[in-house]
This record gives sequence, structure tokens and C-alpha cells, in this order.
Amino acid sequence: MRKIICILAIMGMIFVSSNAQLSDYSLWYKQPATDWNEALPIGNGRLGAMVFGDYYRETIQLNEESLWAGYKTEANADAVAYLPEIQKHLINGEIAKAVELSEKYMKSDPLRIRSYQSFGDINIDFYADRGTVPNIGNYRRDLNLETGITTVQYRIGESTFTREAFASAPDNMIVIRLYVDKPGQLTFRLSYNREQDATAYPSSDTDKALDIRGQIVDLPSQGTGETGMHMKFAGQIRGVNKGGTLVALNNSFYVENADEAIFYFTGATDYNFKKLNFDRTIEPAAVCRTILDKANLSNYTLVKERHVQEHRAIFNRMSFVLGETTLDLVPTDERLKNVREGKEDLSLVALYFQYGRYLLMNSSRSPGVLPANLQGIWNKDMNAPWSADFHTNINIQMNYWPAEVCNLPETAIPFSNLINALREPGRITARKTYNSIGWTVNHLTNPFGRTAISDGVGWGTFPIASSWLVLHQWEHYLFTKDRAYLKDEAYPSMKEAAEFILNYLVEDKKGYLVTAPSNSPENRYQLLDKTSFMLTYGATMDIEIITELFNACLLAGRELNVDATFRKELERTLKKLPPIKISKRYNTIQEWIEDYEEVEPGHRHISHLFGLYPGTTITPADKELFAAARRTIERRRKYNEGEVKLGSYTGWSRAWMINFYARLLDGEEAGNNVRELLAKSTLLNLFDTHPPFQIDGNFGGTAGIAEMLLQSHMNEIHLLPALPPSWKNGEIKGLCARGGYVVDIKWENGTLVQACIISSNNSKYNVRYKDKVKTFSGKNKTIINAQLSAFK
Repeated sequence: MRKIICILAIMGMIFVSSNAQLSDYSLWYKQPATDWNEALPIGNGRLGAMVFGDYYRETIQLNEESLWAGYKTEANADAVAYLPEIQKHLINGEIAKAVELSEKYMKSDPLRIRSYQSFGDINIDFYADRGTVPNIGNYRRDLNLETGITTVQYRIGESTFTREAFASAPDNMIVIRLYVDKPGQLTFRLSYNREQDATAYPSSDTDKALDIRGQIVDLPSQGTGETGMHMKFAGQIRGVNKGGTLVALNNSFYVENADEAIFYFTGATDYNFKKLNFDRTIEPAAVCRTILDKANLSNYTLVKERHVQEHRAIFNRMSFVLGETTLDLVPTDERLKNVREGKEDLSLVALYFQYGRYLLMNSSRSPGVLPANLQGIWNKDMNAPWSADFHTNINIQMNYWPAEVCNLPETAIPFSNLINALREPGRITARKTYNSIGWTVNHLTNPFGRTAISDGVGWGTFPIASSWLVLHQWEHYLFTKDRAYLKDEAYPSMKEAAEFILNYLVEDKKGYLVTAPSNSPENRYQLLDKTSFMLTYGATMDIEIITELFNACLLAGRELNVDATFRKELERTLKKLPPIKISKRYNTIQEWIEDYEEVEPGHRHISHLFGLYPGTTITPADKELFAAARRTIERRRKYNEGEVKLGSYTGWSRAWMINFYARLLDGEEAGNNVRELLAKSTLLNLFDTHPPFQIDGNFGGTAGIAEMLLQSHMNEIHLLPALPPSWKNGEIKGLCARGGYVVDIKWENGTLVQACIISSNNSKYNVRYKDKVKTFSGKNKTIINAQLSAFK
């Protein structure tokens, strides 16, 4: 039984909360997409599609989460014999010697991975050429975030043509419906195309169906391993028509004089998550047939209702109203252009927030088994930027920053499952490369369980990644209080990651225990002789992550009443870690253990502020570090936004900045960075751009907006901790706080007027508003009716 406490500050009294007004959460446009970055995404966690909405030739680009080039390989360098010498050189400041040895003995083979790939395209041709297209009127293309349905509608003469597309999780398929309000006016060709490694043809065992067969052929590519015929995949499209005719021919359906036509697509590969590899006992074509055979394809209304009901149940856990909702009547691309010109659109902020939730729930949940990658689930390429991999030096972590606070806990499960699956290959990396027990992974991974150093020693040596990843499992427990999950899923991987660190740490010349080798992700430092390096020891981020992990393991061990001896070792080790240092030259947080000069002072990664966000080691409790963190950000921004630019913002870097300012309790700057994220790093379909498109900025931006309105990392529920002055009126419902709480907040003229807290347990808890704290109890359903003196 959940306990509900509602706080309503009107005329000094507290009353029960009322329902929030629902906004129209839709992206909409007056014209078709001209390229992929304007198309609209649908997804169900496993299958994804980008819908362009053209009336001449529709394109629906397809994805299936596990369709990756490459194969499972044990690529780890056997560096054990050379590791002590590398560590010695690093600690002695002989960086060049350490790098030389590392380049020789720590490189994995193969050094790089291959890419996540597009499943192909569904093309719908309505005319032989654009010159034949008649006059089009009343065109509208939209994506309804609440229903997960994208719609295209336009008029030709007296007839209205409509197309709907959605990705159903209950039925594990993508559905495309075309209809017209006058009979017999639908004539078109729908075909499947892929630029390589696949073909489509009429099914031999299913009427009105196309079968798709493919197998990825990996050609020679430097550093990516063996060539050959690797992952197999298949798909099936079934057609249903009302009126007219529908015939499967070649790689297409030909529809003539129909009133309505519906197509059901699903795809599959022979990937087996349990093996982290393709599995030749899996027949993808049979998987597709089974999925479509189970669905009630003769009843589109039921299929649509099942989809909408399931989708709404997840999406509608939250609502957010901000600014003038009348701006929802303006096309989304025009609104974004207005923001780029300096105009304010707070309702677009709310839409962007909900879009981030939409993208996460549709790229990371059942029926999918893999987490969201660098592009979520949406990718048009055979060789995607950065392979659309799982980058573990911030990007996949940022993908999941909104999962818990934004009431989407199930989206974290594929991520958690991958983390646990990486433990087995990660033990090999720990043993062979780092001479340690436990498990680790470096700066990227893929569905084949890659844990070895990748892309190069400087870029790729990041053995702290496993420690960062498991902190997401700890966060899932903190928000859900699911003790069984902590015992069975989170704590075992947390403990083993901590065991790796305990064995990997070495003593430096000052007696501190440090990591060596490592790096501060993707950044370089400069020595006095002007030489620059990435490889280092004891990077500040490492120390902050280790501190966070060890403290989490201590709390988890006490909660489960296990591993007392292990906990004592963690406590002893924590005392020997180096402190977070403040640079004497710049009065900022040092990025490295030495006060090195930065090669790129405006670098996109701000790794040494992990302790500010998402960590918890830099807080207002330590005023000196807290102030130094602000100066660190100001210095970064100086070299990005000033006249001298020695660095570059990316979309995800700007999103991280929002979270930093939220933790600094600076609503004005947090709001400024939300506006800058929209104005400078957002594409017309509201995808984040690195550039190019990279989805982590969407998720980081959504998390940042949540962090501005609610924080709970300091053992209290902090309401409106970083509310921008321009966000005068608003209401948000369904945010989650650590401890198992759901929180609704309403404010007017920049002041809290209402909060409702739903508790999942009987514990007392503290609620902060501004500089005042009040304690509440969740023992009973409580309506408090008293003066809010604690909050005045």
C-alpha cells in the first residue's frame, strides 16, 4: 500500500493536490522530412523506424536492435608481465616511456569493433515521378508522444489521405496503415530495399507476404578483425487490404484501387544475448513467422488499441506543463527556429523533456534485450558514426540518467542485464591486461561483450568503466528499494567491480593508492616540455568514481548484512585514496593528480566534475570544492564561448552542463543551458546533435531538466532546487526520488504552491524547499493541514 502526502501552499495552508493539465505532447510539421534528421522515430525497444512522410515516395527506415557487424572475439592484450613497469614509469613522471610500453604491449587484437547496422528501408511509391504529383493541400506530419503513433495526412482534390505507423511492444512488430476517405483511391508500390547483404521476395508459405533474408558480410577493414559471413537476419511483411487488390511481386507489394491497406513488419537476427554472439541454432525467419502468427492481423483496431494502451501506461506516468501551451499550435520546426533566434518557448522545453522520455522507453525495454546505444535504436548507416556502439566513458551512462528520476525504471533493466553479462568477458580483461581479479571493461563495448582496450591505448585505456557502470545498478536500487534486485543483480556486480579496483590500485610516491594506467576521458595534458599525453595515473575522475563505488558497496553490504571483512577493506582503502585537488594556477578542480596544463581547456569532457554530477562527492557541504567546481565550469565555458576557442561543445556536453548547474543550485544558468541546448545542438526532429546525431544529449537534457526541479541525492527530497527565474509557472507530475517516492510539484510566480509525495515505504523522510527542511512520515495516508512555516 503506497502512502500519499500532499503539500499545498496556498494562503499558508496545505490541501490535497489536484490533477495537472495535460499538454499536447506532439511534434508536428507542415512538410515531409527532407532528410533522415527530420524524420520521426517510432520504436518498441527492439524494433525502430524513422518515418519521412513524403507524399511522392514515403521512406520508413528500419532497425532491429541486435543487427551488428562483427563477431565475438577474445581480443585482450596479455600485458601482465609489463604492467608493473608501465605503472612505475607513470608514477615517476616518465610518461613517454610508459606510453611506449603501453602502445607495444597493451593494444588489443583486433583493436576496433564493427558497426550497428540499418535493417533497410520500406519505400512506398505513389507516383512514377514528382512531375505527376498533383496539388497537395492541408499537409500535416506528426508524432504523438503519448500514443507513439506517427501520422501523415493531406488532401488531393476532395479526398483525404492518411498514413499511420507505430511500433507495437505487445505484438513485437511495426504497423503501417494507409487509408483514404473516398473508396478505391489507393494505388502504390511498397517495397523493401537494403543497400547490401539482403533481399526480399514473395513468401512461399504465407499469402500476401514478403520474406526478407540477409546475412552480414564483413569485408576487410583495418583493425576490425576477420572478414566473413557473420550475423544472419530475416524479416517478414504481411499485407492486408480493404477494397481493390494487393499482390506480392519481386521485392514489393503492388496495391491498386484500394480503400485501405495495412502492413505488419517484424525482423529478427540469430543473435543470442545469453551467448553474447550469434547462434546458428536460431532461425530468424521462423522467429518472424511466429511473431506475426501470434498477432491478430485481421483486427487492426485491436492491434492499435493494445499498442496505445501499453504505450500510454508507461508514458503517462508523468506530465509536465510549462509556459504557454498555445505555442503547441505552431509547427515544431518553426518553434525551434524561433528559439535559435532568441525567442523563448518554455512549452518546447516541456515537449523536449517528454521527448527524451519517449526516446528512452522506445529504445530500451522489452521486447528488446539490449540497452540504448549511441543512437538509441535508430541508425540509417552500415558504418555508423562511432559504430553506434555502447560508449562507456560517459555516453551510455548519460543515456540512463533520466531512467529512474523520470519514472522509467524498466528501461534500466536491459542496461543492467548487459552490465551483468559483461562480467564474464570482463574477468578475462581484468586478469590478462590488468593482472587483477574482479571484472572490468574499457571505454566501449558492443553486443558481443567487448571489454578489451579499443581504438588505441590513449583513448581506450579506461578500466574504471565497470565501476561507473555498476553505480547505475545501485541507483536503480536506491530509487526502487527492490531488495531482491540489490541482492541478486546489483550487489554481485558492484562487489566484483570493487574487487577489481582493490587489486588494481598501486601506491604512488606520496603513499596514496592510485589507478595506473588510466586516462581522463579523451582529454590530453601537457608537460613543461610541451609534450602532451592522454595516459596517466590517478585521474580525478577515477578517484571520484572509486569513492562513489566503495561507499555504495558499504551501504549495500550493510543493507544485506554480508561481507563484513570486505567492507573493512573498502574502508581502509578509502582512507588511502588521494584527495580531490584544487589547482593553484586556476583555482579549479584538477583534472589530473598533478596540476598539468590543459591542451584543450574548453574540452567537451568535464570528467573531473563527476563528483558534482552524477556523483555525490562535491556538494554544498564542502564549500571550497563546491566553489571550485563552479570555477571549473566557468573556465571550460570561457574557452568555448569566448573569443579564444580551445575546445568545442557537443550536444551531450551541453546537456551535462545543465546537470552541473542544477547541482550547483543555479537555476538561471541551468535554464540558459537548456535554451542553448535547444538553440545550438538540436535538429529539426528534436534529435540531439554531437554533431552528427547522438542520442545521449536528449537523455542528458531530459535528466537535467528533472534535476532542476527535484533532487534527492543528499538524503532529502529537495523541491525546485534550481528553478530558472523565467520558468515562472509550471506543474510536473510523476518525478521519482531516491527512497521509493513519486513527487508532483506545482509552482506559481516562481514559488512552490503545491507538492504531492507518494511513498512506497513507512520511513520518515525530509523535504527541503529553499533553505528550510521539514520531516514527514509515510506511515499513513496523510493530508497535512498546517502552516508551512518550515518552508517560508
